[in-house]
This record gives sequence, structure tokens and C-alpha cells, in this order.
Amino acid sequence: MSFTVTILGSGSAIPTAGRGLTAQFVVCRGRFILIDCGEGTQMQIRRFGIKFQRIEHVLISHLHGDHYFGLVGLLSSMHLMGRKRAIQIYGPKGLKEIVELQLNYDGARLAFELCFHETRPEGEQILFEDEKMSIHSFPLAHRVPTTGFLIREKAREYHLLVEAAQRDQVPIAFYHRLKKGEDIALEDGSVLPFKKYTRPAALPKTYAFCSDTAFREAIADYVKGADVLYHEATFTEQHKERAKTTMHSTAKQAAQLAQLAQVKRLVMGHLSARYDSGEGHEAEARKVFPSSEMAVDGLTFTV
Repeated sequence: MSFTVTILGSGSAIPTAGRGLTAQFVVCRGRFILIDCGEGTQMQIRRFGIKFQRIEHVLISHLHGDHYFGLVGLLSSMHLMGRKRAIQIYGPKGLKEIVELQLNYDGARLAFELCFHETRPEGEQILFEDEKMSIHSFPLAHRVPTTGFLIREKAREYHLLVEAAQRDQVPIAFYHRLKKGEDIALEDGSVLPFKKYTRPAALPKTYAFCSDTAFREAIADYVKGADVLYHEATFTEQHKERAKTTMHSTAKQAAQLAQLAQVKRLVMGHLSARYDSGEGHEAEARKVFPSSEMAVDGLTFTV
């Protein structure tokens, strides 16, 4: 099954005609995840043909409005569209109170459960884990407590070479053990080696999301070797003093972090509305890290 990311919003602070506010839809091994939920996210979800009732996990990086103001509206729409299944919401201290306060004053009684999980602004934390994937948070450096997120695939089972197994009359009951990488010892003392009847699966992938943050070398340790790193690049070096003051990053700094972390690909976002396009950001970043690109709304890529 695929591991994909769709950029729902790639702008910062103020939505523009071309860029919505931060939100991403991630599909990992049949798990459906929304990362951040800026104002207008549900409209972007509809615009790009995503079925929002599929969303199981919502990750909120921090409590600046351009990253969560769309959440209550999205939850209300889920209710109106008949959702019954609980949703898992992960975010900083205060998010639960904010959401419940708005719903209470609205008199809303959702037909599904909101399960809140508080993230920590220090150290790495496992937020969710099952047999197929895991979600982790890690600290970023911003003006309020902020976390990045890692979504990691688990190792897949080996692919069974059915024709080889059938040729050697391997009992079907052994197939699942071979796929797990187990050699099968038979009663006559012979062995069915799993390597003869399987081939390795694709290596597990990792997606790293760095929301609003100043440049910090220590962040590289958390995202080391990621297949794709999304990193904010609100400004170019022309406005690096503004980036420093607001605790954001420039495109060059995002590329430096990607280089330090030895990731395979850098996708930048959170573009300030002062820029007409991200071309300058891409040119700046590629001088440091050639596999860099600026996100645009609607971009879908495979991790």
C-alpha cells in the first residue's frame, strides 16, 4: 500500500488566493492522517478530492492560529456528515480546552468521540504505533511550544514467490511463516529456507514534518535519514533578520538542515504572503541541497 502526502496548504499566517494555510493529508499503509489544520482546510480537502471522513489521526504542531483554526469547523462538518467513529487528536497543552470550549458554547454534541493526546515540547515521544506504522513527535524551536512529527513505516513482510512454493509443493499453511522470514523445519529433518521462496519487500520509509521553527542543528538528529523532509521556509535570506525575530527559517537554513540530516528529499513550505512565488526559495535552497523544492497547494508525492 502507498505512502503519500498531499499538501493542502503551503502558506503562512495569512491565506492568499494561491496558497492556503498549513495542512497536509498523509496516507501511510492504510492509515489516514491530517497534519495541522489551518483556516479553510476543509475547503482544501474538498478541492483536492479527499474524503475527510477517512481521517483517523489529527496532528497539531502548535497553537498559532494558522495551524489549527480550521479544526473545529472540520470536526463539525464530520458530525453533520454522519461520522460515528472516534477520532484521535494529538497536540499541545491547551488544544483540548480550546476545542471543547468552542463546541460547548456552540451547543454542539458531536456524535463521535474526540480522543485527545497531549504532546510534550521536549524530547521524542511515540504518539501512536501499530503493526504497520508509528507516529512520533519531537521538539522544534518556536515562540510557543511546537513539535515536529515523524511518520515511520514498519518493515513489511517478505513477498512470497508463489510459483516457486507451488512447484515444490510447499503446504499453504507455511506461507505466512515464510513471509515473516522464518525457515521451516520439516519432520524428516529437511528445511524450507524462506529466502528460496520469498524476495525482500521495499525498505520502510520515513516522512518528517518540521512546522514553524528557527534553525537548530539539534533538529537534524530527530529527522536523520528521512526519505522526505518537509521543512518550513517562510523567508529567503533577504529577510533572515525577520526570520530570526519571528523564530522562522529561511530556505537556505531549511536546506542546511536537510544536508545535516542526510535526508533524501526536501520539500519546503509555509511561504510568507510577501512572496509572489517560491522560485527564489528553490534557487536559494538548491545551492546547498540540490534535491529541494517548494510545495504548492495540491501537490501529492510518494514518500
